[in-house]
Amino acid sequence: MNKTLIKALADLHIHSTHSDGKTSPKEIIYTAQYKGLNIISITDHNTFTGSVEALKYAKNLEEELIVIVGSEVRTDYGDILVYCHEPINTPHRLDILIDYAHENNCLVVPAHPFDIYRMGIGDKIFDYKEWDAIETWNASSDPRSNKKALEAAKLLGLPGLANSDAHIPDYIGCAYTVIEIEDYSVESVFRAIKQKRTHPHPGYPPFRAFFKKMFWSVKRRLGS
Repeated sequence: MNKTLIKALADLHIHSTHSDGKTSPKEIIYTAQYKGLNIISITDHNTFTGSVEALKYAKNLEEELIVIVGSEVRTDYGDILVYCHEPINTPHRLDILIDYAHENNCLVVPAHPFDIYRMGIGDKIFDYKEWDAIETWNASSDPRSNKKALEAAKLLGLPGLANSDAHIPDYIGCAYTVIEIEDYSVESVFRAIKQKRTHPHPGYPPFRAFFKKMFWSVKRRLGS
């Protein structure tokens, strides 16, 4: 008898105060839970620190929330999301990063690949066959870039992920992926992605959230 799969809601691209996000890992945990998410990854730039800190808070929750250790790595060709069981070293040369991540049982996913303003890798995506999925929707990218990412995923036969790329709490979960998991574990999430049991749900935040993010970005750059 086949085991009934759990349809879990995932946002696997969130930034915290450990890079350029406004929100602490603790606040991200509680915001994600409030918004009905079951799986998250805090993917701060070139560090796993935010997601590792979030794991500590997730252990005290009454309801299940899977926190995947993640990072958005700036490579020589653009940004790559790396999802792991535990932190690893992250080489910045793309080919080495892909091999090393897989050697350590991590997943590699191009972030907003066709958004040139956000350091997407562009057509370089077609030079590698080792991707585990593609971020086919990023709530901070323009529709044209997202459409090209979806087309690339179809051409390469890869599963798609929809993520918020949240830098403020209002963005968390505005785009998400339904992942059909067997149980609440990182292993089950990774297995589901590899087996293409993902259903991206595109979305953008409301206008007020967009302006909040713009205000936050300006404030952060001014150092106030």
